[in-house]
Amino acid sequence: MMMFMLWRHGAGQLAVGGKQKAGLLLAHRVGLESFAWHIGPVNRAAQTSFLLPAYNEEAFIGRAVASIHEAAAQCGVREYEVIVCDNASTDATAELARTAGARVVHEPHRQIARSRNAAAAASSGSWLVWLDADAMLTTEVLRATLSAFREGRFCGGGAQVELEGEPLSWSAQRTVDTWNWIARTFRLAAGSYVFAQRDAWADTGGFNEAVYAGEEIGFSRSLKKWGRQRGLSFRVIERAVPSSARKLRHFTVRQTLWQMAICAWPGNLGRRDRCAFWYERREGVEV
Repeated sequence: MMMFMLWRHGAGQLAVGGKQKAGLLLAHRVGLESFAWHIGPVNRAAQTSFLLPAYNEEAFIGRAVASIHEAAAQCGVREYEVIVCDNASTDATAELARTAGARVVHEPHRQIARSRNAAAAASSGSWLVWLDADAMLTTEVLRATLSAFREGRFCGGGAQVELEGEPLSWSAQRTVDTWNWIARTFRLAAGSYVFAQRDAWADTGGFNEAVYAGEEIGFSRSLKKWGRQRGLSFRVIERAVPSSARKLRHFTVRQTLWQMAICAWPGNLGRRDRCAFWYERREGVEV
């Protein structure tokens, strides 16, 4: 489904005031007086910040955070933090995230881009890594990500996509394979895994809050532009990040294609009610 967003999303990043705007993004929304309470104590020792946007992810958030701790331990990473942005959840997402060892911040407006930016605004690391709450970080992907940061030749990047569970249908597997080819060829990050230098996130204004879907495509493009101006590249890691295949259970192929057609219509990416594929889940369907 991500490939349908490429041509529709376009440049689409908001023109904002650089580091100060991105750094105070969350403070501006919740009010300066409540900002310190909202984000909790900042881990000034963190080199790497792992950031997870989450809405009603009680089934997955514990394992996502655990996968980060495990991968970090395997890679010898000690100076890091895990921040979960609870995006107006109505379940036990926040509590389970804290139990798993994450710091929780809150973004009341349901929007993936805002949730990503809020988590980054609350972080302290110079290396930012966004992981979807229904995905898992592997040691191989983290090792490659850290290598990209340490080499100093990359402004950011992403990873390949892999869906978990039973063997995928032919059409579903072809869709995943096609996206992975597009990601490698055109150097674009899937939303399940994005990494960037903090300065790059701040200078570009972060994820575009004018849209409710496809924000990772616009951010990838902005990162590449920022990197080119500084002689830096954008890297798509060959290893895959495993993610839940729940959308295949929530939406039929016909429903998915219809959703993509709706999003292709001018202006619809700016309306959450037109982006049901990313915001709605069918009741009674196993996650």
